[in-house]
Amino acid sequence: MKKILIISDSEIGNHFIERVVDTYTSDNIYYVVQMKATEYENANPARFKFYEFDPTSLYKLSNLLKMEFVQVVIAMDNLSDVEVTIKNIRTIKKQLRIIVLDQWDIQNQDSNVVYVKQNEIMASRLLDYLPNVPVIAQNVGLGEGEIMEVLVPFGSSFVYRHIGVIEQNRWRIVAIYRNRELLMPSSRRMIHPNDLLLLVGEPSVLKSVYRAIKRELGQFPEPFGSNLYLYIDMEKENADNIKDLVRRALFIHKNFKHKLYIKIYNPNDIDLLRHIKDMRSDSVSVNINYNDDLEIEDIFHADVRRYHIGLVMVSKDIFKDNETRNMLYDAHVPVLKIADRSFSKLKDALAILTENRDLEKVSTTIFDISSQMGFNLELFNYTNEKDEYKEQVIEHFNNLATIFSKSIKITESESNPIRELRQKENFLQVLPFTKKMTGRHLYSIFSTDSERLYYKLDDFHQIFIPVQL
Repeated sequence: MKKILIISDSEIGNHFIERVVDTYTSDNIYYVVQMKATEYENANPARFKFYEFDPTSLYKLSNLLKMEFVQVVIAMDNLSDVEVTIKNIRTIKKQLRIIVLDQWDIQNQDSNVVYVKQNEIMASRLLDYLPNVPVIAQNVGLGEGEIMEVLVPFGSSFVYRHIGVIEQNRWRIVAIYRNRELLMPSSRRMIHPNDLLLLVGEPSVLKSVYRAIKRELGQFPEPFGSNLYLYIDMEKENADNIKDLVRRALFIHKNFKHKLYIKIYNPNDIDLLRHIKDMRSDSVSVNINYNDDLEIEDIFHADVRRYHIGLVMVSKDIFKDNETRNMLYDAHVPVLKIADRSFSKLKDALAILTENRDLEKVSTTIFDISSQMGFNLELFNYTNEKDEYKEQVIEHFNNLATIFSKSIKITESESNPIRELRQKENFLQVLPFTKKMTGRHLYSIFSTDSERLYYKLDDFHQIFIPVQL
């Protein structure tokens, strides 16, 4: 994680910090110094550290500069304050790169200080409104990030995926550049490493897409979120089951090494609450909901946003509830349904090939989970159902196995895969989390779709991965 220091004492500086708070990268930690503190609603405490003091004070600034920063950004309204602040930084850090918002046309005598000329930027932006003048790429459209270029890295979650199986809701891949050649996208075209994708869509959506494209193995639960969330409803589960659920959630938490938020709804057992509170630590937070005035659904969705949740864990009894299952689906984050059996003994991550290509949409997440948990990866292909899409999905998984240096087992079988999996032990079933799973089980009794019949394997651990961000 790269540390970046922001020193702000201006309206432009405040706007800059707001944009940084909403940015799509999670690879930086920002230390913000202001003369008068300002609250930023969506600032993630894990990524933003705020300080209130005068940066022209060498003593105060020197304490902060004991850390190693890769860059300092200065946006201040007073020229003398800017000059003194730069002098203070140079007293402690001779070579630290400094970016300065320049409103005064300052003469640069330091090769490690970059002055961003405010007047030049404004003039350049106004120039875009003149007729018959070419528009540069960074100022196309609204200039709010609705057009984006993204280079696909070798280990990306998009590599070797067909464009037709990528959910493009409120965004689109409009062009591909490969080896300095423009390729028009089609449903059958496959994305290759080092492709340059031109994306158009809602800025907030493109931020999530950017994270997804840049993500490599070992990042789960990214790009869905950063942290884990254990959902407990004391009215729907008994005390012994809740204790087992918490124990298994803590084991999972240790494997993914992200913060765990334990949320308890409808608290009714004082001894059990004390038992769960004893699990608190720097990386485990316990939150009890005593507010009966708000709907659980509203509280849950607010938590997912506030804590940047990327994986929700629930018991199988909670997941059985139709209303709760719909609430989980609407959150658009992976859901791990924990069954009444050991999690620490799991060895395999298994998925069943179906006639659709939803499995390809969540393929990299499957590789990521199996890699982090140390699982073998196995695909079940029910050979009585012939489908050309299955062959493409198998090809895709084999390509990813090569990229990520992880072996994969393809099991061809004429037997019903659900019946066959019931005979196995120690596996986690991985499924795309689609709308068809939100219906009542009664409606799928006569279905042959293994995804609709996920509840037939209810006694096993299952993870449901959204097919879109």
